Formats: sequence, structure tokens, C-alpha cells
Amino acid sequence: MDKVSYALGLGLSQQLIQMGIQELNIDDFAQAIKDVVNGAERKIPQREAQQIVQEYFQKQEAKINAQRAEQGKMFKEAGEKYLADNARKDGVVTLPSGLQYQVLKEGNGRKPTAKDTVMCHYEGFLIDGTVFDSSIQRGEPATFPLQQVIAGWTEGLQLMQEGAKYRFFIPYRLAYGENGAGASIPPFSALVFDVELIQVV
Repeated sequence: MDKVSYALGLGLSQQLIQMGIQELNIDDFAQAIKDVVNGAERKIPQREAQQIVQEYFQKQEAKINAQRAEQGKMFKEAGEKYLADNARKDGVVTLPSGLQYQVLKEGNGRKPTAKDTVMCHYEGFLIDGTVFDSSIQRGEPATFPLQQVIAGWTEGLQLMQEGAKYRFFIPYRLAYGENGAGASIPPFSALVFDVELIQVV
């Protein structure tokens, strides 16, 4: 049973870490387990224990939300400065929506509408140059309806003809907004995409 006990401890510990609990008094934690398993008198009544845990998680959530808000403010300001500086560069066009683009190569094929499906090769970057997504690295172009992508893509791809390659500079509100996307795209992130329009499907 020694290995089973240890394995259960590992599982519980990993769950606690996933829940964001990293500061524990291990002795008190172990004592609580002993008291429950042995049927001993508990030092804190069940109802009070539930309230303590609930209040702890409420404080943790408030702390995380405050950190996210501060981080979001930082990314928002950095993105706005980046786009303002970028707008002054040669060859960069800024549209009324705030979307910016630069022609890397013109095409001579069909132009998609918002209702079309397109096949593209692309790479997506944060403004610090970090690549967060790349069909090129995967070695396979992506195909998708233009109505099911971020607004910056829907607007930008309609400027292109098949065979063209553009670089798009997308404000957060035309990208993944205030929430970001997963672990790779923070809240309020301006994004850069190099997009080659291979075909209007």
C-alpha cells in the first residue's frame, strides 16, 4: 500500500497545483487527511471548512483577474504604440477599421468575397516576433470560410487576388479581442500575419 498511498498523494498534489494552490502548510494538510481517515475529531467544522475554501478561491480569482487586467493593459498599450509607429512606415496602408497591410507580392487571380472559402499559407506573429501559428511549419496550407475567421482576416483577404502575399497588422479588436486565445495569444494582443492566398475554393 505504500506505493498506492504515494501515488494517490501525487494525484492529489497535481490536482491542487492545477487549481492554482501552491502555498500549502503540508503538515496541516496531512493532519486533516489523517483526521478524516481515522475518524478523529476535526479541528474545523465541515461548514466552516467549506466557507474557508470558498473565500480562498474567491480571493484567488480576484487576484488572477487583477493580474489579467494589468497584463491586458500592458498588451493593449504596446499594441497601440506598435500600430501607430507601423502606420508611418513606407508601404503600410491603414484602413478605416484600423487594419493595416503591406503588399509583399501582388497576385493576378480571383478575389474572394466574405462568403468564400479560401486556401492559404500563413504565419502568425505576436508583435515581439513570436510565431504562434504557422501553416508553413506544418507543411500544409489551411482552408477555411472567410466568415469563420477573425475580422482582420475577413476584411484583409478580400483585398487580395490569388497568388498574392500580404502582411497584415491587426488591432486586438479585429483579432481575438479582450480575452486573447489560449496560452499563446494574450488578451488585447495586436497580431501580425503573413498570408499567401493560394486559391479561392
